[in-house]
Amino acid sequence: MDGIARAGAVFISEKFRPLVGTSYTSISNCAKCKSGFVRIRCSLFSHKSERIYDLRNYISNSPKTSRSKSRGVLVYAKAEAGVAMDKKSGNYVVPSAQKAWTYKEYGGAKDVLNLDENVPVPDLKEDQVLVKVCAAALNPVDFKRRQGKFKATDSPLPTVPGYDVAGIVVKVGSKVEGLKEGDEVYGNINEKALENPKQYGSLGEYTTVEEKLLALKPKNLDFAQAASLPLAIETAHEGLERAGFGPGKSILVLGGAGGVGSLVIQLARQVFGASTIGATSSTGKLEFLKSLGADVAIDYTKQSIEDLPEKYDVVYDTVGQCDKAVKAVKEGGVVLVLTGAVVSPGFRFVVTSNGSVLSKLNPYLESGKVKPIIDPKGPFSFSQLVEAFCYLETCKATGKVVISPIP
Repeated sequence: MDGIARAGAVFISEKFRPLVGTSYTSISNCAKCKSGFVRIRCSLFSHKSERIYDLRNYISNSPKTSRSKSRGVLVYAKAEAGVAMDKKSGNYVVPSAQKAWTYKEYGGAKDVLNLDENVPVPDLKEDQVLVKVCAAALNPVDFKRRQGKFKATDSPLPTVPGYDVAGIVVKVGSKVEGLKEGDEVYGNINEKALENPKQYGSLGEYTTVEEKLLALKPKNLDFAQAASLPLAIETAHEGLERAGFGPGKSILVLGGAGGVGSLVIQLARQVFGASTIGATSSTGKLEFLKSLGADVAIDYTKQSIEDLPEKYDVVYDTVGQCDKAVKAVKEGGVVLVLTGAVVSPGFRFVVTSNGSVLSKLNPYLESGKVKPIIDPKGPFSFSQLVEAFCYLETCKATGKVVISPIP
């Protein structure tokens, strides 16, 4: 599995690379991996470490051994994710408190978000796993929830926000059968986005998730890429299924460069067999739409949706323009609406999180037919969460706004 520390391999942060290189010249096959760490393969040491991510200690204290005695570097911790393991019991070490972003009242990002270093690690239920969060992504539902728009059905305050997660399973409930400790997973942690979402979300070091909401992380994706997908790709997929979309049908995607829209285009082409795909964006993103698979890229600043020469079987409105969308659909066609007022024949739906959907789509992700799209400004660091939220709320992001790494 990409990103896992195992026999003969240890992850070392880039800032320690010069020290490693000068201290032990026999270390070889060093290559920078996608997560921003350097993979070192070494045959000089035999070492079991419960906290090897503090590599300054590891480098200075590890004894040299002869090649005849060497068994390689035996590391049972995920150094990249900051996951500790007890060397005697072989169990992951989970603290009682964690660092997490919280808000105690509803409001703007700059006004209510705080980084709290003493947030309880949530209790594990029998059908859940505890995930050490490595990366998370932001969605419009996150800031709308923080603004109090769903307070009638929200979980109690204070809240750790976050729906999308990618990380490592460090503990499993008694009824969990398909996942085990050490598995790298991703998913949308809330089965129903607006119905009692979890109080302890993904924007902390740990979160609990029902097994059925998770899937194994695609082998070719790093944690940031995987975290960008769950809610958006589930929304894209469920909408297309609800619309009865399939081979030979045409679709128009309003907001094709956004987190959901960019995946609707890819799924419509690669999974559902669309005949024609139209998509809208601003002037500077038209070529990007075509790179995703759009046949017709429409500049909404210059061309009115109501006046398009072609009508579509399905219009997928991700931006809240249902009044315009209904004028671009064929008679008897379907208009899917994610936000804003609904005009007949449009209908709105709220996605249901389901790990089996992610598992179903994993082959398309692993083959590269469907690609995660992370906004070029990101990933944002964990400490930049307020800045990331403010950027998301401008509605100018391309693809997803991702937070990575999470310490």
